[in-house]
Amino acid sequence: MGSVLHGSARTTPRVRAELQASKESARALAVRYGLNPKTVAKWRKRTSTTDAPMGPSVVRSTVLTPAEEAMVVEFRRRTLLPLDDVLGCLRDTIPTLSRSALHRCLQRHGISRLPASEEKSSKRGRFSETKIGYVHIDSCEFRHAEGRLVMFLAIDRVSKFTYVEFHKKAGKMNGSAFLRKVVEVFPYKIHTVLTDNGMAFADLPKNRDGPTAMWGGHIFDRVCNEHSIQHKLTRPYHPWTNGQAERMNRTIKDATVKVFHYEDLASLKAHILDFVTAYNFAKHLKALRWRTPYQAICSAWTSEPAIFKINPHHLIPGPYT
Repeated sequence: MGSVLHGSARTTPRVRAELQASKESARALAVRYGLNPKTVAKWRKRTSTTDAPMGPSVVRSTVLTPAEEAMVVEFRRRTLLPLDDVLGCLRDTIPTLSRSALHRCLQRHGISRLPASEEKSSKRGRFSETKIGYVHIDSCEFRHAEGRLVMFLAIDRVSKFTYVEFHKKAGKMNGSAFLRKVVEVFPYKIHTVLTDNGMAFADLPKNRDGPTAMWGGHIFDRVCNEHSIQHKLTRPYHPWTNGQAERMNRTIKDATVKVFHYEDLASLKAHILDFVTAYNFAKHLKALRWRTPYQAICSAWTSEPAIFKINPHHLIPGPYT
């Protein structure tokens, strides 16, 4: 494939090679090829026939200072977040940062591409649009030298507001107690809950036609009926249907047990609770147009206050919390 010449070039690589190989004077060659003698002298001094690189000898940003550029590079290396997430996190700290400036900075330092993930990319579609109050609930397990810890998690599909609670096991009484707490903690009315088919949320498929399930029902469903909540279940062996909760579980693990070592379960619980609080009130999310979950809830309060039980501005942690 041929090389791309400079837009103002008067010579081609073949002419440049002839100038370098010729024994004639520079003036005679200039007359023959219709060039300036200085151009002939320039190419006779060079050993290559390609154009020299244009631009400054030391590549630097025209938007970022060296300190800001070092901050961007170190943040990217430590967090390994995607481009848009890095932009959302650093936009308040570096007001002059734009997406193009960030991309060029990462390219200069050779970290514009993240390492390939071991997980296979999914081609499944996005969740359907819904109103605030559609909550995904799931549970996951943390293992420690002192034993195991079960964490129940609830995340709103629209606002991304997250609440977690810890239990010793994932039984049906624990699941129902967690749902009651979720209804109490969320400042707005919950209209739908999506869970998997775990024992904490539903009877096993083989027992759903029995007399106990038909007349009594699962205690999780009874709590849903008390608060006029529609309970939806994922299809068996389709965990991605509850992907919001699954992904948030993984986010919490990536930020805690996969990075830090904890002396006891109490320190693990404290760190997870601190992380969830920071996520709700300080994490700017691309899915929310770079707002925090708390800001998304306040926007919903402004547009539709009828669904709220309390003013969401009262959720801000006070000086004694």
